[in-house]
Amino acid sequence: MFLSVLGAAVLGFIGIFLLLPEEVDDGVMRLPWQIAVDERGRTQAFGFTLGETRLAEVRSVFGEEGKLSLFAQPADGTLAVEAYFDQIYLNRLRADFVMTLAADPATLAPMFERGLRISQLGSGAKRVTLDPDDAKRLADYPIRSITYLPWKSLDAEIIERRFGSPAERRVEENSEVAHWLYPEKGLDIGLDPRGGVVIQYVNPGDFPTLIAPLRVESTAPATRPNTIPAR
Repeated sequence: MFLSVLGAAVLGFIGIFLLLPEEVDDGVMRLPWQIAVDERGRTQAFGFTLGETRLAEVRSVFGEEGKLSLFAQPADGTLAVEAYFDQIYLNRLRADFVMTLAADPATLAPMFERGLRISQLGSGAKRVTLDPDDAKRLADYPIRSITYLPWKSLDAEIIERRFGSPAERRVEENSEVAHWLYPEKGLDIGLDPRGGVVIQYVNPGDFPTLIAPLRVESTAPATRPNTIPAR
């Protein structure tokens, strides 16, 4: 009986281990605070260059296809296509990634019409399941922005030590989410007092558009949450 239970436990552990995502190990350091801007003003993060690195290359690095979706915003019908990657391990850090692609409206509008299925989100936005041929074409498009959603617990002290002091801090209107802004890097770190953290990377030239919704500015440093617990 003991050996049977032990054997079952070992097999169960092996099964769980096999289900865990594999860590990306290509010899490249891909840490979230390793950010540079090249001579053309493009942000480089995780070994990718915004506006240059194609979705196909990201898929190759991550070893995952990701979930590709087209979104239409309720206010003005603005279209954007995103690739979502779940539980990616880079340099022993686990996180989810959302990559927005640099596809223009003239390209996305026909894809919206050819979409296989449209679902309504709670925000009012529409999510479109793309036609397979359109999804295949988008693999050759470069990424425009990266949203990094870490699973690991972080605190404000660690964030400041790793990323440096922000040039400005703002608080979202009608919320307590504090944003640490690094315009020269195209970096926005959002800190929720309840524990959430979202890190966004764009090219510095796109930074004004990224922070446009942050209308309430704080003249003093925003209140820092003590700890960002694991998701």
